[in-house]
Amino acid sequence: MNTSNTILSIIVPCFNEEESVPLFYAETMKYEKFFIDNNVTLEFVFVDDGSRDKTVEVVKSLREKDERIHLISFSRNFGKEAAIIAGFERASGDLVTLMDADLQDPPALLPEMYRYITKEGYDSVATRRVTRTGEPPIRSWFARRFYGLMRRISRTEIVDGARDFRMMTRKVVNAILSMKECNRFSKGIFGWVGFDTKWLEYENIQRAAGETKWSFWKLFLYSLDGIMAFSTVPLILPLIFGIVFCIASVALLVVTIVQAVMNYPMYLLFLILCVTTFVGGIILCCLGIVGMYFSKLYTEIKDRPKYLVKEEF
Repeated sequence: MNTSNTILSIIVPCFNEEESVPLFYAETMKYEKFFIDNNVTLEFVFVDDGSRDKTVEVVKSLREKDERIHLISFSRNFGKEAAIIAGFERASGDLVTLMDADLQDPPALLPEMYRYITKEGYDSVATRRVTRTGEPPIRSWFARRFYGLMRRISRTEIVDGARDFRMMTRKVVNAILSMKECNRFSKGIFGWVGFDTKWLEYENIQRAAGETKWSFWKLFLYSLDGIMAFSTVPLILPLIFGIVFCIASVALLVVTIVQAVMNYPMYLLFLILCVTTFVGGIILCCLGIVGMYFSKLYTEIKDRPKYLVKEEF
């Protein structure tokens, strides 16, 4: 890769990160000399996802000192996925890095990521946590189960502990931008586009400031988006359940006939009610799965913009 006069765009999605943004900028600038020595110009693209605090004002104050800082401010909260794609669309760099502002994505890895791309020819350098220290145990357990499930039902590689923090070449970014769906799941998209990827492992780091914006419920809904975006297995579940219950109903019929022949006491009404209720519940669950997929189709067909910009510089 030609590294002369290279631009490295650093995309930073933000939601109520007024305390974290100055710390993130200061920590990242510690490695500016490394990039200057390698003829790399830094570009910061902060994407404010409808913050209710002073995140925008903080970014503006940094902009007064450093014109390499750019801001995209949404008209409301559209979600991190919208912030990510907005950053990719605005980034002008030959290399693009996606990072969180809370310093859980350590800027200290940036030089190493750069070397892997420029010296060893990787198209992308991604990161994954090998520990979940400080994270609620129940959330860690469900997260591991989610990644295990995705490995079984999806053909797209989604690595356990994978972070959004990664550095990519322009051709990888262009490939990501070519995917136009509204319902986005970036971890799946990164795996789907492929390319030669180097994985860096590190231990979990606590937030530098502020509180996490990801509640258990939000993560649960996000995991459902991932399953529906990169697996069609749930659509097959109604067929599987149908076959299983057809076999079970035949077996139950045989048992009932045998009991009738032997004059065995039976509570047929209770049995019928239980079976009908159970099968009805399974049918409703299956219809719910199909309905969720149709809801995604409905959103895609409407083709609304992924975000609206209130302010940009």
